[in-house]
Amino acid sequence: QVYKGLDIITNKASPREQRLCRHHMISFVDPLVSNYTVVDFRDRAVPLISLHAIFARDKIPIVVGGTNYYIEALLWKVLVDTTVPRRVSAVTPGRLAPPEKDGPVPVPVPGPAADRKAELERMDGVELHRRLSRVDPEMAARLHPHDKRKVARSLQVFEETGIPHSELLHRQQQEEGGGPLGGPLKYPQSCILWLHAEQAALDQRLEKRVDDMLAAGLLEELRDFHRRYNREKVAENRQDYQHGIFQSIGFKEFHEYLVSEGTCSPETSALLLQKGIQALKQVTKRYARRQNKWVRNRFLRRPGPNVPPVYGLEVSDLLRWEEDVLKPALEIVESFIQGREPPAEPVRMEYDVNENKRSHRVCELCDRIIIGDREWAAHTRSKSHLHHLKKRRRLESAGRAAETEGDSGGAETSGEDSGLSLP
Repeated sequence: QVYKGLDIITNKASPREQRLCRHHMISFVDPLVSNYTVVDFRDRAVPLISLHAIFARDKIPIVVGGTNYYIEALLWKVLVDTTVPRRVSAVTPGRLAPPEKDGPVPVPVPGPAADRKAELERMDGVELHRRLSRVDPEMAARLHPHDKRKVARSLQVFEETGIPHSELLHRQQQEEGGGPLGGPLKYPQSCILWLHAEQAALDQRLEKRVDDMLAAGLLEELRDFHRRYNREKVAENRQDYQHGIFQSIGFKEFHEYLVSEGTCSPETSALLLQKGIQALKQVTKRYARRQNKWVRNRFLRRPGPNVPPVYGLEVSDLLRWEEDVLKPALEIVESFIQGREPPAEPVRMEYDVNENKRSHRVCELCDRIIIGDREWAAHTRSKSHLHHLKKRRRLESAGRAAETEGDSGGAETSGEDSGLSLP
């Protein structure tokens, strides 16, 4: 939502909604900027919250997600800084921008750091991981060789600071209030409202949302964006669906439809359109599952004392929105503001203090590297692993049967030989 354009695909707050309550961090990055990162997001959001925009007006900031990784980066000290933000607008020396303005905005601009990261990501993944192993073996052991982004980032951190990425993370964790997942909580007076629904209800709602997006003009938005920003890249084979706004769910799923529209038969175009629609519905549902998993693993099961309370609000039945969501949420927030204990109990999940989220295992059966104890447990229960296990057992069983048959045949021959008359 930080990028200009694709308002329907990115599900931005409508102009009417934005008039009801002031919104920030929407539609301010050029769509052709491909190196905007979570660090840039944090460096713009923190001043909005802390310095001159929200707290100064005696207002409470509400961070809405979306991408829980970005929310985590705001709440906790979990990011490693290697560069100084570049400001692209100026204010009067010694004064902050007035509250009605968002003020100077740190934005990514092309430079050595961004170019170097892009250069690293273009390298072969195995070679990239091998390089990291030489300068930061601990970090290399935590990261999957196929995770080129994280491997490249760790190499970039080392190149820019001269300090292994793992060492910088250890320093964060050892700060007062830090823990296994990073540094201390930056805003101790926080609470989290988690809207969750039964999976069947959520899936149905997400499918309907895609249908509503189509009715709202999704295809026209995609065609226009493709014509203005993407067609030339495709023609020059420079398309990159891994960075910037082009990685948004809902754009790359329609790639085949957009690049072939007008050059294929109407029947083929219709088939490609339906393929894109179904892909969008599937990837949206998968993304929702990942976000819920993030809440459970990084918020609810976060070790250490510096974790804001997480209050669950059940949204399966929209007819009960007032009773199940709005009223409890208002009571929680009012209690929170007044310093009272809310009437609702926060959601709690136990975490295993012995769990290693970065353990490194190789499944020789499946020829896969698995990072993390929980991921290993899930892998050993997966259909793919069980299929390979069953296949190996069949082969082993057949091999033992063949050996037994061979041994039996040898014994019978010996018996016949022993029955021969000896001279």
